[in-house]
Amino acid sequence: MKGEGLLKNERASIGKAVGSGRREKMKRQDFEDELRQLQVELVRLQNWVKATGARIIVIFEGRDTAGKGGVISRITQRVSPRVFRHVALPAPTEREKSQLYIQRYIAHFPAAGEIVLFDRSWYNRAGVERVMGFCTDDEYERFMRLVPSFEKEIVDNGIILLKYFLDVSQDEQRKRFADRIEDPIKHWKLSPMDTESVRRWWDYTLAYQDMMEATDTPANPWFIVPSDDKRRARLNLIAHLLNAIPYKKIKVDLPKVPKAEPKPKGVKDGLPASHIVQAPY
Repeated sequence: MKGEGLLKNERASIGKAVGSGRREKMKRQDFEDELRQLQVELVRLQNWVKATGARIIVIFEGRDTAGKGGVISRITQRVSPRVFRHVALPAPTEREKSQLYIQRYIAHFPAAGEIVLFDRSWYNRAGVERVMGFCTDDEYERFMRLVPSFEKEIVDNGIILLKYFLDVSQDEQRKRFADRIEDPIKHWKLSPMDTESVRRWWDYTLAYQDMMEATDTPANPWFIVPSDDKRRARLNLIAHLLNAIPYKKIKVDLPKVPKAEPKPKGVKDGLPASHIVQAPY
């Protein structure tokens, strides 16, 4: 997975403020300026993936409220959904429960020229399923035993695999849940299953410790992203992702804007629709 990453001659300034160790709150404009540079590189990564037929899987795991959805939305904000696919699977159906556990995830694996972003992944079995009792001990132990070889097979087949775990402190998690309760825009993010993670903080801690111990391998390591500071966490993760993939800048043949043809005789301006959206803004 190691390669050229960010091109030195064009991107030397990217990440300087991100990795400087500052603890003061990052101003929104500074964040937007850094994000803009990183998003330009994400477009270049996209062009390389399309040109080379590369296949990439990025796993986003972490504690509830740690910011998985937020960083994924910044990654996908300026790129094509036909190349960057965001996969966030719901709870398995009865039919899916009867399949091989990993089967529902394999169905979303990338074809040539695609990047798949898993917003939670097969590691549900090592986290929420274990803590909440949604799988048996035998199912859990079998998963933990087999997943390293499964991921090795993914990489051996030419797919780039990156695994990120967004970590948030106990106090910050409580603050973010309280914010979700107060903000109507964020109510959709709340569920009894999510808030239960506050009460079961230490159960999840032990589950994640066991998960890391069994599945943090030299071939497929976990990358932990401290995310109490959301803005820095987003920038740090995206910068790391770009550096971890050996992409190169691909020359793009941009079209020129042609002159419009002259207006034909007898053609009126405007459209004949009788209902126009009101403009209160």
